[in-house]
Amino acid sequence: MEQNTIENPLGSEKVTTLLLRFAIPSIIAMLVSALYNMVDQFFIGRSVGMLGNAATNVAFPLVMTCTAIALMCGIGGAANFNLSMGKGDKKKAASFAGNAIMMLFSLGVILCIITRIFLKPMMLLFGATPDVLDYALTYTGITSLGFPFLILTTGGTNLVRADGSPKFSMLCTLTGAIINTILDPLFIFKFHWGIAGAAWATVIGQVVSGIMVAVYLKQFKTVKLTRNTLKLHPAYCGRIVTLGTAPCFNQIAMMIVQIVLNNLLTHYGAESSYGSDIPLACAGIIMKVSMIFFSITIGISQGLQPIISFNYGAQKYSRVKEAYLKAAISATVISTIAFIFFQLFPREIIGIFGSESEAYFQFAEKFFRIFLFCTFINGIQPITSNFFTAIGKANRGIFISLTRQIIFLLPLMILLPIFFGIDGIMFAAPIADLIAAAFAIIFAIREIKSY
Repeated sequence: MEQNTIENPLGSEKVTTLLLRFAIPSIIAMLVSALYNMVDQFFIGRSVGMLGNAATNVAFPLVMTCTAIALMCGIGGAANFNLSMGKGDKKKAASFAGNAIMMLFSLGVILCIITRIFLKPMMLLFGATPDVLDYALTYTGITSLGFPFLILTTGGTNLVRADGSPKFSMLCTLTGAIINTILDPLFIFKFHWGIAGAAWATVIGQVVSGIMVAVYLKQFKTVKLTRNTLKLHPAYCGRIVTLGTAPCFNQIAMMIVQIVLNNLLTHYGAESSYGSDIPLACAGIIMKVSMIFFSITIGISQGLQPIISFNYGAQKYSRVKEAYLKAAISATVISTIAFIFFQLFPREIIGIFGSESEAYFQFAEKFFRIFLFCTFINGIQPITSNFFTAIGKANRGIFISLTRQIIFLLPLMILLPIFFGIDGIMFAAPIADLIAAAFAIIFAIREIKSY
């Protein structure tokens, strides 16, 4: 066990160097993943217009569902893999990796089938208005075909990083995004396929990325994967789900909030001077823009995971503490930069995605400045949640992952508009952000002091 710890750089190399090596490729991969939707949003906004942007917003909860499944299996598998490697148990580590791979692809196929069977009811549930519905059905009907590959890529890259290949994990996602970016204008403007062209470009990019991940996973570097390790075993699957629940719940919470937000914006928007479609379209763009900064913090937390898990398994608690603090500070700096941009340049940002009415831009500016007012502290919660997952304390990770979205934001979004109309939806977010950050800080301080 001691020999294994010494040989593995996760237990001996400088923490700052490790964090940069693992976090930067992870950040780039997460940014590229976020840009998948941003690229579609850009070209759809320039061709179809506001209704097309609203349609991608309606479809977005299913993308979040894919990410939730991917993070549950990918981070859960990677955390168990690195904890086992830290303890010197390569056989168990291989079984966790193999089970995680099979879970990723199987659940992706199941979600694809369910989506295609219940497509129209889902789109209506997610807030599609009569004018938006046909666009949403077209876009989601096509992109659902890529769900197995999207889930395999998003989750599998966590296992690739855990195996010590963060650059290749980044390359897998980057390749798909480049393909999507090239094909989007070709399919939309050259072939005149409209919103369907954006959907097909996305699927093709996802398929290529998924194949690259699958090829790598067949030949792990640190352990040998056999047919036996790929067989699903209840004990391993259960442990993967346990440690993957926190990041999964975080995404599910975001999905639930997105669905409720869409419906609330449609309802209270109809009662305001903006109408129902303007808030729906604006919020979709703004939420995806905010996902760019959020992807950086998630990337930092994912890069942090193998470092934390291995050293906690090897009982090197000073390295665990150092890694967490450096990650939390980095995420806060990024969040503060994002806050400045959101407050100073909302009109310029929303203008990238097409020209609409003055009412459209007025609502977008207001939503940016109020809803995202506490962005500067939003990096602490995902870092802390993943920190507890990485050390095997899943219950605390789950609780922290639920604080902002479910425990605080969701009730506030429902209650405040009753008294303040559509403005109440906007003010719910900064209040929830403050309370959630406070809980995350308190939990982290108590954990670190115990070391």
